[in-house]
Amino acid sequence: MKKVKSAKAKIEHENGHALPFKFAKLLDPDASWDKDQLGDVLHWIRQVVGLVCGLICGAIPLVGAIWILVFLVLSSGIIYGYYANILKIDEEEFGGHGTLLQEGLFASFSLFLLAWILVYSLAHF
Repeated sequence: MKKVKSAKAKIEHENGHALPFKFAKLLDPDASWDKDQLGDVLHWIRQVVGLVCGLICGAIPLVGAIWILVFLVLSSGIIYGYYANILKIDEEEFGGHGTLLQEGLFASFSLFLLAWILVYSLAHF
């Protein structure tokens, strides 16, 4: 049975179809990552952080540029902590800290502002 599954996975890989992503890999420091996979994971983590922070800032209601800076520091800190402490990857293999910390930054910043403005406007006006 195990040989059948591995043979099927090998055939799918050879045909160009992507192998299914396993969520256990997200917390495994021994897992191997390619640049695209790690970039996608960091991007989507940052999107979730942006959405959650935007919803919280709009619901509380927070105003001011200081909260934008808090979001940027928090978001970058979470991403850095994830790839440096949880995954324990060598950042130089993936383009350095700057490349990894920029992954998904603009999109998550936009999502953060959108969620913050919408929730603030709908809840408090």
